[in-house]
Amino acid sequence: ILRVHMRKVPLAPDVDPKVVARGTPGFSGADLANLVNEAALIAARANKRVVTMSDFESAKDKVLMGAERRSMVMTEDEKALTAYHEAGHAIVSIYVKGNDPLHKVTIIPRGRAMGVTMSLPERDRYGYKKNEILGRLAMMFGGRIAEELIYGADYVTTGAGNDIHQATDLARRMVTEWGMSERLGPLRYAGGSDQEVFLGDQLTRESQLSEHTARLIDQEVKRIVDEQEGLARQVLTEHLDDLHRLANALLEYESLTAEEIQKVLA
Repeated sequence: ILRVHMRKVPLAPDVDPKVVARGTPGFSGADLANLVNEAALIAARANKRVVTMSDFESAKDKVLMGAERRSMVMTEDEKALTAYHEAGHAIVSIYVKGNDPLHKVTIIPRGRAMGVTMSLPERDRYGYKKNEILGRLAMMFGGRIAEELIYGADYVTTGAGNDIHQATDLARRMVTEWGMSERLGPLRYAGGSDQEVFLGDQLTRESQLSEHTARLIDQEVKRIVDEQEGLARQVLTEHLDDLHRLANALLEYESLTAEEIQKVLA
């Protein structure tokens, strides 16, 4: 589908539709047409004769995460902290099995995010294995742990709020929906997910759980999260040199691709 839409624009030799496709899972045909148009506009604004891979990357980032907020003024300290936060995610993603291959890390603010670490699947995904979910959980805590290791526990920021929210939700679904907890077994527990539409429904579902079961669920969710946070801490402590190297490279270049990250770590 991407190739069909790409026929309308002059492409540079470095454009690889497969890589663009990997980064746009779940896009409809219209979304992909919009992506190609956006890339062509970005190239035209820069007075280019052809649309390059970097234009497609910029277009994809804009569609997925919002436009760059270059006007947002960050102090050097905030920039450094963001660089360590994103480098923390990236290092854990590289060294913990189960994570999708790293694709890109940037400390340019987009949408509501101060920086972004992107991983891309090698092929279409229809489900996740337990070790892949655990690896993802560890990666989510990489940013917060990196802040803590570099600046100390008292200087951890609110930047990890979204990571914590997603990690807690994922761990709870492991326990209540996917039967991935030995203590609670392969049962579905009502009220496990927060996807109910209205509050009344949520309250009636919650009341189906006994107090003992609700407490067990909370304990299991906490155990899973604590274990993966511990794994992220262990990985970052062992690879502290890599963390410094990657953070410094991000401060210098702002955005790094997977190949560039490999070069930095080598």
